[in-house]
Amino acid sequence: MNLETLSLNLLGLLTPFLVILAFITPLLSKLLKSSRRAPFIIALIGGVYAAMASTVVFCYEITSRSPLIYTYGGWPPHFGIVYEIDLFNGLLGFLVAWIMLAIILYSSWYSKRLDDASWYFTLLLGLTAGVLGCLYTGDAFNFFVMLEVLSISTYGLVAYLRNRAEAVEATAKYALIGAVATTMYFLALVIIYSGYGTVNMAYLAGLSSAEFVVKEPSLRYLSLLAVSLALWTFTFKSAIFPSHFWLVDANPEAPHPVSVALSGLVESVGIYAAGRFLYTIFRPNGVLAVYHSVILIVLVTLGAISGVVCALMMLNQRDIKRLLAYSSISHTGIVYMGLFAGFLVNNSAVEAAITGAIVHAVSHVIAKTALFMSSGLFIETSGSRDLDDMRGVGRAHPLALVATVISTLSLIGLVPFIGFYSKLLIILGYISAGFVIVPILVIAITALSVPGYMKILSSVAFGIPAKEYKRPSGETWVEVLILLIALSLLVLGVIFWYIMPIFQDTTSSLISGAGDYINSALERIPEELRSLMRGVS
Repeated sequence: MNLETLSLNLLGLLTPFLVILAFITPLLSKLLKSSRRAPFIIALIGGVYAAMASTVVFCYEITSRSPLIYTYGGWPPHFGIVYEIDLFNGLLGFLVAWIMLAIILYSSWYSKRLDDASWYFTLLLGLTAGVLGCLYTGDAFNFFVMLEVLSISTYGLVAYLRNRAEAVEATAKYALIGAVATTMYFLALVIIYSGYGTVNMAYLAGLSSAEFVVKEPSLRYLSLLAVSLALWTFTFKSAIFPSHFWLVDANPEAPHPVSVALSGLVESVGIYAAGRFLYTIFRPNGVLAVYHSVILIVLVTLGAISGVVCALMMLNQRDIKRLLAYSSISHTGIVYMGLFAGFLVNNSAVEAAITGAIVHAVSHVIAKTALFMSSGLFIETSGSRDLDDMRGVGRAHPLALVATVISTLSLIGLVPFIGFYSKLLIILGYISAGFVIVPILVIAITALSVPGYMKILSSVAFGIPAKEYKRPSGETWVEVLILLIALSLLVLGVIFWYIMPIFQDTTSSLISGAGDYINSALERIPEELRSLMRGVS
């Protein structure tokens, strides 16, 4: 069996397998009379399978450099749902799957604090299926379906500590605005289908750049309206200003493993979707050519506002999880500033900035995973999220404290951590294009965020303990897990120049690989069905 066949087999079973595991988890936990061990084992099986499948698919993309397409039920693109993976979503899927596996492992420690963990692990599996489904799908409507799966799972997970009034309130806000956001995206789909007659991403990308479409004013305005609605949804999921407030409320009240997912995985879906829509589906030379640069500048501006404002907000926070939530929004703003540099006229500058954004998205997710996991240990040991009440708690968890220091240094952007190279590429990209405003803002955001991170370190590492902290037995493996995640930031930084070609190829697949993305899908359509389609030049 060659790598392509193995990738297709694993990919085809991925979503159905995760959904089946999610459905049987509560049933088996009742039959086996185990509310923690059995659900965890089932979730672990799902997490391992997702990580294995995503790794194989990513390896195929690295070696082949051509999009991988899986047709559900044998129905070809446009006529059925397909998964289409290139290096862009292949890399993000690989990252998300492994982080999700780490969250499941971490949850085995946290689940001891839950009365009944069966529904918790059910929702985690649903979240895994939703996130990977959003990343891998090649169908805009199926993206909506997977977005709903993701959203419902996160609503339930944020509210899982339902005895806390704050958790219920945060979930109500998140769910209410989230429902509006997904409705906006559904309206965008209705508009797109009414104008183009398809929701397949590749076919839609071909049509939006076809000559007869570009010359049609009505389709231009229709597309602009649809993209505007869709981007509102994507910025909400990314927690970008002014739609960032949900993360600040939901993150502190969610269970500790869920905080990791909210600040890493859910945000990644919004980042991916915005990039896919603006670089693959509605390209700079397509139907939105007149407005494309303006849209990108608006997103860069929103990213800059998010970065600066939330870096400042970190200074006033005493709640460690709320501080880290603001930090997540700030760093997502930096990702937006790099990812949407396509308005620059210098192609090499655009490639450098977008490469930096992709690297920063990876480094940020890894660093925040380690930080939120460490903060969970600190909170449970100290009994408080208040930094003043957590003084010196890091001494009870030395490995987690080291992980906290490493992750913080990477987020700040010090050598030799990977966080340094991501910011460097964004800065160099803009400078080479003669656009110095963004580099200045990236440096300013970094400088403004440093005092916030120092508040954490000064409290948990150097603060004089207000009481004697007793480290619970059997938690060493959790600290080792967190330390390994944090050390990956150092390892990736040390070998960065060896793996940089992968990130560069990922950038190329996004900004100049739309042709391959389109052709790979259209080649799967039988000749006898082509007469039912609109022309794509």
